[in-house]
Amino acid sequence: MRVLVTGGAGFIGSALCRRLVGETGWSVLNLDALTYAASLESLADIASSDHYRFVHGDICDRDLLNQLFSGFEPDAVMHLAAESHVDRSITGSAEFVRTNVVGTHTLLEAALSYWEGIRDAGRRETFRFLHVSTDEVFGSLGETGFFSETTAYDPRSPYSASKAASDHLVSAWGHTFGLPVLISNCSNNYGPYQFPEKLIPVIILKALAGEPLPVYGDGANIRDWLYVGDHASALERIITHGRIGETYAVGGRSERRNIEVVSAILDLVDELAPDRGTPRSEIRFVTDRPGHDRRYAIDSTRIETELGWRRTETFETGLRRTVQWYIDRRDWWGPLQEKQGLGARLGLRGSP
Repeated sequence: MRVLVTGGAGFIGSALCRRLVGETGWSVLNLDALTYAASLESLADIASSDHYRFVHGDICDRDLLNQLFSGFEPDAVMHLAAESHVDRSITGSAEFVRTNVVGTHTLLEAALSYWEGIRDAGRRETFRFLHVSTDEVFGSLGETGFFSETTAYDPRSPYSASKAASDHLVSAWGHTFGLPVLISNCSNNYGPYQFPEKLIPVIILKALAGEPLPVYGDGANIRDWLYVGDHASALERIITHGRIGETYAVGGRSERRNIEVVSAILDLVDELAPDRGTPRSEIRFVTDRPGHDRRYAIDSTRIETELGWRRTETFETGLRRTVQWYIDRRDWWGPLQEKQGLGARLGLRGSP
């Protein structure tokens, strides 16, 4: 397999690249614009592999995409490039529309042109375009129920609206032009190499530093947590065994309130780094994110029954691995803390 991965220097993308190159032996061309949350250090383990190549570029650049398709001749596209932080979308929505909507459209057009030009009937038949999306496009759940592949779209933030738009574009290119597309919608990912602006790495690093621990609102918002390595294995399974035109919901079956996640992290820091822990008295409930969705949870039955995928990490085992990784890998996250604005509160708007 020759796979074009977009956004492969990001958190989920780098986990996918490491898996495809290190465990499957596939050839990967990683296209990434290297925006603030990307890190080539996350790919150091595979950087010298003959099966891996990195290109610094933008998915909105149609000429570059044409060159990469014609030169690399991929068997599949796995599209992960996206702006993905809800807080940033609240105060800077234009970049989310540009990357997530315009970028996806540009990539679809380039992929369609390439696919229509494949002369070998067998290669044309097996080509796939996988668009990796989020459960946030479905809005917010009540106290019961789950998101599934048939849940109606109801995005609540500029980020989720832009991802919903990109999902619809991918589906339309499948229905209208016959492009062999697949879509996945995942729950909240966590694990090593996650940029420290999301909940779990933020709390780990602040706990290790003995700093106050910010928790939005009352801490009762619920998320379904998926270990990033399990997500990468799900994406591999979808691209190889998924049915054309289908959507696959990928979750960790690990619902937790945010305050429960914070408490679990503090317990692990106390155990694994007892000289560096932060007491629970340092938890600070801060002004909530505007429009903060209350609960997400995914029903992964389709991918489990149709494709035989199962998670390998429980929330407890995955979180332990994650906390230990951040304790051990200051060499990775230390330089990121020097980036301007990292750690500042995002997503709050003043009065009109």
